[in-house]
Amino acid sequence: MNHIHDIAVLGGGIVGTATAYKLKERYPHLKILLIEKEDVIAAHQTGHNSGVIHSGIYYKPGSFKAKNCVDGRRELVAFAKEHKITHDICGKIIVATQKSEIEQLHKVYNNGLANGVEGIERISGLQIKDIEPHCHGIEGLWVPCTGIIDFAQVARTYVSLLQNKFADCNIAMGEEVKDFEKQDTYTTIVTNKSQYKAKYIINCTGLHCDRVAKKDGVNPEMKIVGFRGDYYELTPEAKYKVKNLIYPVPNPEFPFLGVHFTRMVNGETECGPNAVFTFKREGYGKTDFNLRDTFEALTYGGTWKLFFKHWRFGLDEYRRAFSKKLFLSRLKLLVPSLTMDDIKPGRAGVRAMALDSGGNMIDDFKIVNSANALHVLNAPSPAATASLAIGNEIRMMAEKHFQLN
Repeated sequence: MNHIHDIAVLGGGIVGTATAYKLKERYPHLKILLIEKEDVIAAHQTGHNSGVIHSGIYYKPGSFKAKNCVDGRRELVAFAKEHKITHDICGKIIVATQKSEIEQLHKVYNNGLANGVEGIERISGLQIKDIEPHCHGIEGLWVPCTGIIDFAQVARTYVSLLQNKFADCNIAMGEEVKDFEKQDTYTTIVTNKSQYKAKYIINCTGLHCDRVAKKDGVNPEMKIVGFRGDYYELTPEAKYKVKNLIYPVPNPEFPFLGVHFTRMVNGETECGPNAVFTFKREGYGKTDFNLRDTFEALTYGGTWKLFFKHWRFGLDEYRRAFSKKLFLSRLKLLVPSLTMDDIKPGRAGVRAMALDSGGNMIDDFKIVNSANALHVLNAPSPAATASLAIGNEIRMMAEKHFQLN
């Protein structure tokens, strides 16, 4: 193909599709190419997450995450209404079940105030029962602006708008980026099926972003290590025990939000996830294995440093991954009446954990640039909620770095 695109966006998850949409919305004359290695949009992290529209209450005030989550949530809800995407702003409660969690609960509340999260309230144990009659807690937070949505549907809507609203937008599905060949004024992107030319590249490949950055000659100074999250579902007979969303107080050491209950837009109620190291970056089964993924993760010093720092947590998570009884015991802290018959195995997701060489989890979004590319190296939760705001941020970076006009 001799046609030279202005910008190629790599990755058809929610960040890649939102970025392409925001670029095209601002610069309708640009020739945009979106490349996705699967045959469907949102096949991995976007399509396997819990579908929660996050409020922005957890994130460090002033961080990229905090600002983009609050702004992005409001924009997402307006977008969902405009395009008739299934969603429900049902609210959620964050529940302290023991006194040792109260201090952290208050910290989360103050974070929420600092981040401008609207409507949050501290509630008593009795008020928890008013909202979720089967939940037990001594104190909690009511977060009315949290909701649920189908993020894969959101990503597909971005693509639909790209295809139907704008000209000069090509979408290549089922094509995996294998290499880059640099020319003076453009890059040839070599896929498993074809070759494309683009002046600029934006890498939004999620679970593979570090590898794609290396192909572009960039040292990402981190590595993606996959962590699988397994979910259970409430059986139809037990669904009455959870009305909407119930979360524990988050562990300050971990970005994971703990085992929680989430009503989904399809009517199911999920319980989970745990967080266990996975031997395959796209491994959704408990025994999935990929030699290259495992070798890269286990020969990286940062992985072992993380394991050594948090081995107790890791061991506990692994035990729960293979024991329904242990998983249930964690769920019963929030909903004590649950029984083994109330839960059945559900789906799994994989989270792209960006680890530095010291074994530290990179908490905030991380985007770096090379001569003619931007690489999104860390876009963890709440990236789906914040996708339109992140797409905007990347668009502004591209404006500056690529001197768009």
